[in-house]
Amino acid sequence: MGIEKEIPQNYFRSERHKALVNVLFTSNWIVERLKHFLEADDITPQQYNILRILKNSELPLSTLKIREQMMDKMSDTSRIVERLLRKKLVNKQVCAYDKRLVDVTLSESGVQLLQRLDKRTDELDSIISNLDNEETDTLNFLLDKMRERE
Repeated sequence: MGIEKEIPQNYFRSERHKALVNVLFTSNWIVERLKHFLEADDITPQQYNILRILKNSELPLSTLKIREQMMDKMSDTSRIVERLLRKKLVNKQVCAYDKRLVDVTLSESGVQLLQRLDKRTDELDSIISNLDNEETDTLNFLLDKMRERE
């Protein structure tokens, strides 16, 4: 279904405008599916992002280092880490070499949650299952190219 049928807008000032609206609309569409994937485990996409960042780090990370790696750079990382701490999904302690920083690591519960979610990654991949490998490669190329101006 085309973007014109998805949203009640039938005028785009150019194909570039239409493409931008389409990318934004599709981004929100994907986020909604991600929220649905995570809702049974009572975590948000931002919390999931932090858990994945911690999983892929061999060392504890400060909230500053976590924020640098987050997809949503505007997230309040400290607040999200506190929520993960209350859910017992992360551990936090004062940094040994800089008392102004805190080190964040995955807790055993956080590891177990990610292991459960990793078993369901085919559900996430299914979001774009109607694209073949060549189309997926093209999409990745075009999205990367779009950000080259930065």
